[in-house]
Amino acid sequence: MLEVKTPKSERARRELGKRAPKLVENGKKTLILQGTKTSNVLNTVLTDIYHLKRGTAIKYSRRNDNIRPFESGGETSLEFFSLKTDCSLFVFGSHSKKRPNNLVLGRTYDHHIYDLVEVGVENFKSMDSFSYNKKLAPKVGTKPFFAFIGEGFESVEELKHLKEVLLDLFRGEVIENLNLAGVDRVFVCTVVSGNTVFLTHCALRLKRSGTVVPRMELVEVGPSMDLVIRRHRLPNDGLRKEAMKTSLEKPKKKVKNVSHDAVEGKIGKIYIPDQKVGDMELSYKAKGLKRERREAKMNKETSSHDSKKPKYVGKGNTSVECNQFFVVVKVISIVDEMGVGDYNAGVFPQSLLGDDKAIGFAQALQSSITRGI
Repeated sequence: MLEVKTPKSERARRELGKRAPKLVENGKKTLILQGTKTSNVLNTVLTDIYHLKRGTAIKYSRRNDNIRPFESGGETSLEFFSLKTDCSLFVFGSHSKKRPNNLVLGRTYDHHIYDLVEVGVENFKSMDSFSYNKKLAPKVGTKPFFAFIGEGFESVEELKHLKEVLLDLFRGEVIENLNLAGVDRVFVCTVVSGNTVFLTHCALRLKRSGTVVPRMELVEVGPSMDLVIRRHRLPNDGLRKEAMKTSLEKPKKKVKNVSHDAVEGKIGKIYIPDQKVGDMELSYKAKGLKRERREAKMNKETSSHDSKKPKYVGKGNTSVECNQFFVVVKVISIVDEMGVGDYNAGVFPQSLLGDDKAIGFAQALQSSITRGI
């Protein structure tokens, strides 16, 4: 058996995690290999099966001398390859005089042989032998239909076993939702005799039918073959029960920053930016400050009322301030030659004494204010 080593890197740890048992397993992969001797027919069969399962299959081209699935000890190498490639399905081809064109289909559980079905291939037609419109060729990743025709699939033990293995081999990944455009092919299995099954692969051609449901036609695209059941081996009851064990609890998706505690229950972490509480205004005002603010406001209004002087604005660039004791007339920019300045009406510079217009203007303003008082 393959020695399991402790991972020394994160990449190796992730790979082992992918191969570990899960409640919902990954899609099954198929290992395709050949024995000591094979025929041309069997090589073509293995190649066509590999093309049908492209993306989920691994094909070995070397011959294996020591693989004999039905013999004790002959399954060791097969289980080794299953563990190495992480494949739970395998197709093994061999050819001998006693069993010509022999094909062994099997499944593994925990990388050990679970069950086996041995069939002989007869009347084989490859995919290349069919002529059809290449647009109808099935695409990679699509889902197939399965049609099992015959009562033997429900009553004969060998046929029931073959039905299970074929379904597991060709059904692909298990999904919940399906698009109608993604179903473009069908596997038709027909019971010909007690132990012979005719298997063919057909493409679906959708045509108009005048209703919502289209009319479907089958176009054979291959491969096509007769499978004659030779030997089969079922798992014992204990192994079957262990392999079919399922968990009643659905896996819960991990929620970020949430944990559970036996005492406190559900605990969550919330990350918020800096709120700058020191710069925020309070949403309420203390009642004890209202009286002080009101008194301060009244004192401020009283002082401003006493110090405020009534102001009368004259025409032009002049202003006059007065009260009951004195009158001050301010003249701004009296003479253009003097520039801009403030001058009292009663105190003019000596240079303005000769200007009759300026003195008369100031005296007129002073007399008008005096009459107003």
